[in-house]
Amino acid sequence: MRDGELLARTRAYAPRVIRLVQALPTDRTADVIGKQLLRSATSVGANYRAACRARSPADFIAKMGLVEEEADECLYWLDPLSASGSVKEERVAELAAEGNALVAMTVASINTAKRRRA
Repeated sequence: MRDGELLARTRAYAPRVIRLVQALPTDRTADVIGKQLLRSATSVGANYRAACRARSPADFIAKMGLVEEEADECLYWLDPLSASGSVKEERVAELAAEGNALVAMTVASINTAKRRRA
């Protein structure tokens, strides 16, 4: 992974999710799921930014764990949106693919940090 790639991708993920949430139907179910998705998607980039400012390897690993959790939570909330038919499946699939990539990149970064610390 190139320097800055994860930063750029986590930064770009939130606006993409914001646009999806803005396009959701205006019903109670979509509102609840949309809010949950929005919270987790915006937390991905915020927590990665915090991880970049970690004070120690242990702090970095802990903060990257939050990035992983939030990215995985996004994947969870995208699933019922897709299954309900509230959004075009292709749109959800693109965000899910990026979410899966973010989780994989985050896990790889955590594993590298753990190896270096050992």
